[in-house]
Amino acid sequence: MLWAPWRIQYIQMERPEGCILCDKPAEHDDVRNYILQRGRLNFVIMNSFPYNPGHLMVVPHRHVAGLDSLTDEERAEHFALVARGIAILRESFTPGGFNIGANMGKIAGAGIDDHYHTHIVPRWQGDSNFMPVVADTKVLPQALAETFQKLSGKF
Repeated sequence: MLWAPWRIQYIQMERPEGCILCDKPAEHDDVRNYILQRGRLNFVIMNSFPYNPGHLMVVPHRHVAGLDSLTDEERAEHFALVARGIAILRESFTPGGFNIGANMGKIAGAGIDDHYHTHIVPRWQGDSNFMPVVADTKVLPQALAETFQKLSGKF
């Protein structure tokens, strides 16, 4: 189980109008928005509120709420990028494993429930340290910008 009390900032923040997963790629500022790869039908973006360093999301360009709404072509590229993301994270960070998943619908835990996306979370032995338990703090050993630089250009 991943316990992430530091994500309360994300959970409680005021939601901007529109869809962040549509708006960020439309800004065409991939470095500032941590977009690592733009495919024809999907893109790869780092999670700004990561569970672990290297936490990625694969997102269809088309605004759809569920996996079942993707076309066969969108789904094929989507999961090809998930597999590529796993390979790049394995090569770049040597994690011991991964959590791969999607939360479809608010009741399932989706923070953004109207734009489907797949999470790729690298995991290491002991990556849940004592800080979240005693101080509601998660220690991420690497800043987002550093993680982006390490992964940039590998897709």
